[in-house]
Amino acid sequence: MTSWRWLRYFHLHSRQGCILLGVATLLWLVTIFNINSTAVVNRGSEEIKSEVIKLSEQYIRALARDNEGVVDGPYAGRFTAYDLKKTMAVLLENILQRLDKVEHELNITANISSILAKPGETDKQHSLLAEDLLQGEPEKCRLSDKEKQLYPKCQGKIEWMKQMWKSDPCYASYGVDGSACSFIMYLSEIEGWCPRSAWHGSSLVPTHDIFDMRSANITTDLDGLMQLLKDPNERQGYAWIRMRIKRIWPRWEEAIKNLARKQDLSKRKPKKILVHLGLLSKQSGWKFAEMQFKGGPLGELVQWSDLITALYVLGHQLTITSETDQLSSIVSQLPAANSPCQSRRELPVDIIYIDIVGLKQFKKYVKNGYGKFSCLLRILDSFGTEPAFNLRSFAKQRKKLTSWGGQDLMPQQFFNMFPHSPDNSFMGFVVERHLNESDVRDIERSNMAVVYGKNDYMWQDKKEYLNMVNKSGIVIHGTVYKENKSAKLEHIPNYVINHGILNGEDLHTLLRKSKIFLGLGFPYEGPAPLEAIANGAVYINPKFAKPHNRNTVPFFKGKPTERELTSQHPYAEQFIGEPYVYTININDPEEVRTTIQKILDTDHFKGYLPYEYTEEGFIQRMNAYIEHQNFCQFQKQLTKWPPESAVQILFGEAGKSCKDVCWEKNLICEPSHFLETNSHGALISHGASCAANKTLIDIFYPALDTKTNDCILQQEELLFSCVGKQVNLRRLCPCRNYIKGQTALCLTCES
Repeated sequence: MTSWRWLRYFHLHSRQGCILLGVATLLWLVTIFNINSTAVVNRGSEEIKSEVIKLSEQYIRALARDNEGVVDGPYAGRFTAYDLKKTMAVLLENILQRLDKVEHELNITANISSILAKPGETDKQHSLLAEDLLQGEPEKCRLSDKEKQLYPKCQGKIEWMKQMWKSDPCYASYGVDGSACSFIMYLSEIEGWCPRSAWHGSSLVPTHDIFDMRSANITTDLDGLMQLLKDPNERQGYAWIRMRIKRIWPRWEEAIKNLARKQDLSKRKPKKILVHLGLLSKQSGWKFAEMQFKGGPLGELVQWSDLITALYVLGHQLTITSETDQLSSIVSQLPAANSPCQSRRELPVDIIYIDIVGLKQFKKYVKNGYGKFSCLLRILDSFGTEPAFNLRSFAKQRKKLTSWGGQDLMPQQFFNMFPHSPDNSFMGFVVERHLNESDVRDIERSNMAVVYGKNDYMWQDKKEYLNMVNKSGIVIHGTVYKENKSAKLEHIPNYVINHGILNGEDLHTLLRKSKIFLGLGFPYEGPAPLEAIANGAVYINPKFAKPHNRNTVPFFKGKPTERELTSQHPYAEQFIGEPYVYTININDPEEVRTTIQKILDTDHFKGYLPYEYTEEGFIQRMNAYIEHQNFCQFQKQLTKWPPESAVQILFGEAGKSCKDVCWEKNLICEPSHFLETNSHGALISHGASCAANKTLIDIFYPALDTKTNDCILQQEELLFSCVGKQVNLRRLCPCRNYIKGQTALCLTCES
């Protein structure tokens, strides 16, 4: 057997061989290169390069497997192996020097491009490292000023580790030995609080096996999804969700295929995702399952239905639960909950989609281990959770703590139905389209209006408004739920034609026949107006004389937001507008009359649907979130998302929130880039003149106080807020561009 064949045989068949034999083999290889460089040249440089790369890859794989879990040296964690590193430093120095020499001869002979660094530079760099390590020089782990700014909690965590690293053996098992370097290594590699650059660690720490090359494959098997949505009991909790998915499945299939043609979906890793619908559980007491076909709220079920479908067609591995016994059985299999170490490398899930009810249930069963999973959470939250309500200590101090708030998560971990709060992430939903073009050709529109309000109480105190519409020659139709035929509807005028609760196709046919979709002022921000607009009916959106918020209407009283609704449907008002939406004062008879007449004078009723509310837009948005959002690194990714190229820093006028400052420039506030604005240097470079520098805790910073000329920075990262504003403060705001019709993504986010 020739020497080359022997070496290949050894690497292919001795993967469990000892390290010393492997090291000897590498030294032998280098010697052969050194002695027979001329012969090597004769064989052809490209052939030799290919041989070296292949053999090296095989050897490193074997070495990695052989040394998994090796405990060696003072920094003996899985990610350090300090003494072995000394040995390898010397060995690699020798190898590099010899390879440099061989490469130098190859370059001269074959005139090929260099595949290694220049010999002089390499010798100096690697010799210095090897010499330092052999002489026992400790690795230097320091935080630069910029790193301290980008990782504001790192230093505090280091101080905590100094006192507490012996409190649990888990820290020592990860290589913590009381030294500053071991603290920084642990806090960067395991918990993500510190930068890896402080100790020259790897910039990428894979959460999966680096040799696992599986890809998430597009999945269009409807039967497989229906199997995942089998009801755990006889309550039929998933019945409505299954029906919705089946109705529009052909559109989902078409959407994922269209998106795959527009952008590369082939290099994604499959995620293990837990989906828990706490609102459907018996323990919630909400009776969502029982009321889903009796006029109960369906907005949340629409969102859950579309989320589950998107995750499935994107090829991720789903586990779906809704009852606490299901959740308990899964949680009982999770890693030990009592360990304070926040290692997430071996967690059985990558992402957890859940609602507030489910989150409370999850906390109950995970108990002390909740911290390990908190960064994996994605909370479906229809109306939003603002930073001031999210940070429990702050909310409690300011008397804003509600049963919905105080979760201490990154605000972007809350996913909303509409893009109303830049502090949260916009998930949205899909606007259902039951009718194809062939179905609507023979449907004629007439002077009809369908009222947005499926419960009798929603019609209360609206008779004068409805009378005005009726007098304009409009026939009014309703879809109000009745317990039985003899049940009396107290607030609905006699001239209204009530159809009761309609199935999707019948409702959309009715909307296609109608010219107007009448809002009553409640419910807030539901899917129905977008469905009506998509079917060509013009939506009359009631405008509020005074904004509706937690201080003015009981509905918002317990909600963790101070958002002010200027109309029943702010998204339709702000992002769609005329001629598809007319936002008016429905208590002004003249304004109602003129608006009705303007609509009737229109000959062309064409449907409109923003891309972000289509199946394709929803899949694109969720795929971007899954691929790029990583809250386990506390927004400290070395590669920022959205990228810095999409972001502008703007210095706002006094009294304006960052949401408003950005929107005035046709931009959107981007909270993931607040850290770049949170320095005195950033304030000064954008025009601030600081009489003094301060660091405070509130939702208004970083900002310039126009009364005192003080530059004020944010001390608590969870309080970075797009919506915070104060009369005398000029906010420094990160603003990003966005795709029209896909507001969650910047112009280059999915290019």
